[in-house]
Amino acid sequence: MPSTVEQVQRIAVFCGARPGVHPEHLRLAEEFGTALAERGLELVYGAGGIGVMGALSSAVMAAGGSVTGVIPRDLHERERADRARGAVFVVRSMHERKALMYRLSSGFAVLPGGIGTLDELMEVATWNQLSFIRKPVVILNHRGFFTPMLAMLDHLVAEGFLTAEERGIFLVADTAHEALDLMGLGTPPLAVAA
Repeated sequence: MPSTVEQVQRIAVFCGARPGVHPEHLRLAEEFGTALAERGLELVYGAGGIGVMGALSSAVMAAGGSVTGVIPRDLHERERADRARGAVFVVRSMHERKALMYRLSSGFAVLPGGIGTLDELMEVATWNQLSFIRKPVVILNHRGFFTPMLAMLDHLVAEGFLTAEERGIFLVADTAHEALDLMGLGTPPLAVAA
């Protein structure tokens, strides 16, 4: 019997707890957060209240969206989870953080960040490669931020360590709405006639 309750679609976003040196990183996070809320999608993120994470979650909430943060107890103070928006789950370890984020989410978006962001990206890509999950992974390559990493993935294909099909796990977008369109999740906002 089909369920009459529609399943909530949540997007896990991997991004930095730092703002980076370019203000465009924070603007991209704000644009993506607003786009998520406009499409009726919920945000799952690392519960940081600062940097790109903080800008992202604040934008979702400002646009009327729902936010769920997941943070390990040891990072609670460092990433300023006291400033985090929405519901926050405090877990014991990074492994628990990632596992819960993956379980809660229908897809993944990657915004500018550091080593932790790359770790999360590579782990969900590996889980897709091994068929542990089948959820879209979209990299927002705004201003070419991820171009060197994408070139490395192409190098892995050229060297025979990644197939072209596996390389296809990494979807790439330049804008928030393009990323959400690639995921095929949420309902795009109606265009307003001029």
